[in-house]
Amino acid sequence: MAQPKRREIMRLLSAGELSAGQIASHFSVTQPAISQHLKVLKGAGLVRERREGTKRMLSVRAEGLAELNDFLAEVMPSRLARLKEVAEEHERAAGDERRAKRN
Repeated sequence: MAQPKRREIMRLLSAGELSAGQIASHFSVTQPAISQHLKVLKGAGLVRERREGTKRMLSVRAEGLAELNDFLAEVMPSRLARLKEVAEEHERAAGDERRAKRN
């Protein structure tokens, strides 16, 4: 979840099930790159996949999010707010870097 694209994928999936192609269409990277992010999220138990014909349909695995939340609360109960700040700072810095590259 430390990687900004993975957080964005989770945000997209929080609205409901999407195909891998629909997810990839929200990013300016290749579909194989998004597939790698999805593989990591599935491996972590945060996303589930089901086949619908040739499509891979993905959704948030609520149990995985609960497990992650429980783990973080156990390991860092007083540091969750700081963890959120660091993640947001990292996301802002990545956005600044992308904007600087475009200019």
